[in-house]
Amino acid sequence: MDEASGGSSVGEAVSGRGDGVVNEEDVYYIPERRPSLDLGPYPMEFNLWVGEGRVVGPALLPAPSYGSLRSEQRSYSMDHNDEADTRVQLDRTGSFSSFYSWDSDGCERITSKVRDKDDDDNPELSDTEELILNPTVEENPSLTVEFTSTAICDTLRRLSSGDLETFKRKLQKYYPKSLSAAESQDLLDLVDWLLDVGLASSLQITVALLEKMELTGLVNHLRTLWIKYEVRYELCKTLRTQYGTACEDSASGRETKPLEDVFTNLCITTMCNNGPNIEHEVMTIEKLDSNQGTGKLLSTEDILSAERLKESYAKLAVVIGVAGSGKSTLVRKLILDWLERRSHQHVTFLFPLPFRELKQFQGSEVSLLEIVQTLYPAARKLRDEDFRSPDCTMMFVCDGLDEYDGALDFQNTKLLADHMEAASLDAIVVNLLRDRLLYRGLFVVTSRPQVRRYVPWDLVYDEVELCGFGESDKDEYFRRRFPDTEQAERVLENVGSVPTLRIMSHLPLFCSLVADEYERVFSRDGPRAPMPRGLTGLYTKLLLALMRRRHHGRGADADFLLSLGKLAFTMLEQKTFKISRNDWKNVGVDEAEAVIVSGLCTEFTTKPFILYQEKVLSFIHPSVQEYLAALYAFLSFRNKGKDVFEPQHITRLRGFIRGHRILELYRHATDTSLQHDDGKLDLLLRFLCGMAARSNQELLQPLCSSSFDKWPTLSEEVAALIKRRISENRNPSRSSNLQRCLEELGYDRASEATSN
Repeated sequence: MDEASGGSSVGEAVSGRGDGVVNEEDVYYIPERRPSLDLGPYPMEFNLWVGEGRVVGPALLPAPSYGSLRSEQRSYSMDHNDEADTRVQLDRTGSFSSFYSWDSDGCERITSKVRDKDDDDNPELSDTEELILNPTVEENPSLTVEFTSTAICDTLRRLSSGDLETFKRKLQKYYPKSLSAAESQDLLDLVDWLLDVGLASSLQITVALLEKMELTGLVNHLRTLWIKYEVRYELCKTLRTQYGTACEDSASGRETKPLEDVFTNLCITTMCNNGPNIEHEVMTIEKLDSNQGTGKLLSTEDILSAERLKESYAKLAVVIGVAGSGKSTLVRKLILDWLERRSHQHVTFLFPLPFRELKQFQGSEVSLLEIVQTLYPAARKLRDEDFRSPDCTMMFVCDGLDEYDGALDFQNTKLLADHMEAASLDAIVVNLLRDRLLYRGLFVVTSRPQVRRYVPWDLVYDEVELCGFGESDKDEYFRRRFPDTEQAERVLENVGSVPTLRIMSHLPLFCSLVADEYERVFSRDGPRAPMPRGLTGLYTKLLLALMRRRHHGRGADADFLLSLGKLAFTMLEQKTFKISRNDWKNVGVDEAEAVIVSGLCTEFTTKPFILYQEKVLSFIHPSVQEYLAALYAFLSFRNKGKDVFEPQHITRLRGFIRGHRILELYRHATDTSLQHDDGKLDLLLRFLCGMAARSNQELLQPLCSSSFDKWPTLSEEVAALIKRRISENRNPSRSSNLQRCLEELGYDRASEATSN
């Protein structure tokens, strides 16, 4: 600072505890609080303090806006208040001056103040000065002892020893009794005394005296700290309201809970492109030719952390995860950790910009600054230099890149390097992903796989993979959802006893559906109620949850699922789980629809040869492929009268002669499944049996062309068929899957034993 003469700091000149100029990042350092100085018999409740021959009024509560503080060179007007009422004034009035104070009736009182003889000895302070503060304004709620003390300490540490002594002498003119021994006070004692006057008052007094000393640089420094702190305070209030809670479905309806009560750690790794989870209950599936390396485990604190920024210099982090893996929950945790000061404290401001909310700016010319100020009004108090300052790091968290349907042209879009320049939303997003828009900005983007179509190939960015829950994490999630220990243990035991439930619980979305189902059972039937073991209802709810983003009408959604299910059925017959480009072309399904819109599929890179890579697709889990194959068989018969387990010419002949009966579909499916000892159709048969249950038919009704009342006794007929096949079959391994089919229909072993 030019104004701070000399090179010594307050710490060196006064107390020996400082070490020179302090970086702005240290503003949150909390110095040890000293005991308050003796301010007389009523230190905090007073109307006037009486000095030696002087009557001095107290520093009353100031305006909440730092924008009303004025310097001689520049004024910052944040609010349109009357500046004359809120500013700190230091006026020279000759040998006598008037101090404006207020008595208990709220009436203005003018008290004469006699020049002290010490002033005659000090030509610099020969004129008396007065302090005018607005007594009608309440204390700003954003101010805390932590911030006020550290901000003043950080500012005064930048004074030379001589300037600090001048500051003390000027301060002594207002409060001579308390600062009669000002020369012997060190910095922390001085700040402690200022805090006793009042938080906002202490800041106003400090600014006023520094202005009087013509230290404009330090005045601007303290004001900047004050601006940033107040904006952060208001921003954190907004973010805590928007992101501090999580919605969970329960038996009593949708319930909002604090995120900390339901959040469970997620498995985050460096990008290894290992493809989907292929663990299976029945079959052994080989790795799908992908990179079989093991990624390094990360946490939310590691995403664009100060340490990783030093290693990679990448200011854009892309978080990849399949549908339901917890990307939005990860974003909530990242935001909450920042505002609670648990991580990313090198970031001054964090602004979430979900792509779902950015859609409101489509079709208009807008700048990044306007977007931020529209979504977060507190940012309007920031100045242009705050966006450009190297000491003000801003992080923008953009959730759901896969939801953005604008045109992203990375070759022909004009370059934007100014956050105040207006352009189309497409241009804003392109330059954001190009890492051009804000030089010192940090950007976190979440997306489903196939993100490479959105990110330029030549861009350097930090890519991490979100894998959902680990084995211990899913257990912790259920324990948080069920505070009753006995209920939680019953849920964990039941999930562990059904291998497919345990495997699919690596997806947080699936875990949430399982917990919702069990909560309804406990609420309806009591804590001792039998636990459901069926899969079909949960997979149907998962399908409907993922398809919620695809709003093309009932018929269009049914046709899409029939096409995707046909592909799943064909691949299952061939016992393959990797989808090639030719497969997509044959069934007429757009890969973007399957991967990005529906979320039922995922993209990854295979390495069939050493120097060759191939991008392929698969379903997000083999069991999802089996469910869609069963749905294809069910909807084909339901909507078109087609039995997919029979050759087409036989199906036509049978329909011409006497029509189709739904039970024949189940008979053919059961017999076909029993013919394959490798069990490749076992889960398909279980899902198909589950779709015969009335509750699941109700869930699937939006995809059906006729009412489910068409087959009122289907569940009982299918159960009777499965029981006959169990009695006829002599292979225990095949009978086990048939018993699972009965569980899908609601006939578990306990009920069977009771009926017998």
